[in-house]
Amino acid sequence: MHPAPSLIAFTVFSGLGFGLLVFLGLGLIQPVGWSAFFWFGLGYGLAVAGLAASSLHLGHPERALKAFSQWRTSWLSREAVLAVAALVFMAPHAAALTFLGQPAQGFGMLGAFLCLLTVLATSMIYAQLRTVPRWHHWTTPAVFLMAALTGAALLTGIVPLAQLLLAWLALALVAHWMLGDLRFHAAGSTSETATGLGDRGRVRLLEPPHSGRNYLMREMVHVVGRRHALKLRVLALAGAALLPALLLWLWPAAIPAVLAAIMLHVAGMLAARWLFFAEAEHVVSLYYGRD
Repeated sequence: MHPAPSLIAFTVFSGLGFGLLVFLGLGLIQPVGWSAFFWFGLGYGLAVAGLAASSLHLGHPERALKAFSQWRTSWLSREAVLAVAALVFMAPHAAALTFLGQPAQGFGMLGAFLCLLTVLATSMIYAQLRTVPRWHHWTTPAVFLMAALTGAALLTGIVPLAQLLLAWLALALVAHWMLGDLRFHAAGSTSETATGLGDRGRVRLLEPPHSGRNYLMREMVHVVGRRHALKLRVLALAGAALLPALLLWLWPAAIPAVLAAIMLHVAGMLAARWLFFAEAEHVVSLYYGRD
C-alpha cells in the first residue's frame, strides 16, 4: 500500500504520546508542579499531534467528527472515542500532580488503561483487514503496543525497562516481517479467486482495468523492491531497537546517550512504519496482474 506521510506520523507519534501517558498514569514516573506540566504536556502534545496528522489523510477533513458515530462497527471510530476518553480521564490526574502535588491515582489508572486501549484500537484498524493478509495477524497489535511502551520507557529514562522493551520490540518487528512475508501466499488469494473464474483454468490479465491511474492504484497497489525492503528492514531494526539498546548498555546513566537513543528509536520507527504500509499487499492488486 502507499505509505502516506500523514499516516506514518500519526501512528508513530500518537503511539509515543499515549505510551508516555500510560507511564504517567501508572505512576512509573510521578512528577509534580512544573515538571508534571512538562511531562503531561509532552504526552498530550504527541498524542494530539499524531491524531491531527491522521486527519490530513481524509478526503474531507471537515467530516472528521462523523468518525465518532460508528463505534459499534468501526475500529477507527472506536479509536477516536477511546482517544478522547483517555485524554479526558487522564486530565484530573495531570491537574492534581501539577497544582496539588498529589496524584489522582484512580483517574491515572483508568486513563492509562484507556491509553493502552487506544493504541490497540489503532493497530486493529489495520489488523482487522482480511484484504491485507500481512496486517491481518497478531504481530500487528504486538508491534504497535511494544513501540508505544518502548518509546515511553526511553522518553522517561527508565533504562532497565527500556532495555527489556527494546528487546521485545526487536522480536516483534522481526516476527512481523518474517511471518508477514508468508501471509499473502497462506491466504490463498490469486487472480483465479479474485475473479471467481478459477474453475475455468488459469486467469491472466489481458488489459488493465482502466487506462489511467486511480485511487486504488495510488493507495492500494504500491510495490517496494525486495532488495530495498531488506536494507530498510535492517536500518529500521537497528534504529528502532538495536542501536538504542547498545547505547543504553554502554552508557546507562548518560543523558546524551539516552537522548541519542530516543532520536534513533523514533527514526527507526518511522522507517519501520513506512515499510508497514509499503509492504502491505492488498488483494485488489490481483486485478492489476500483481501475482
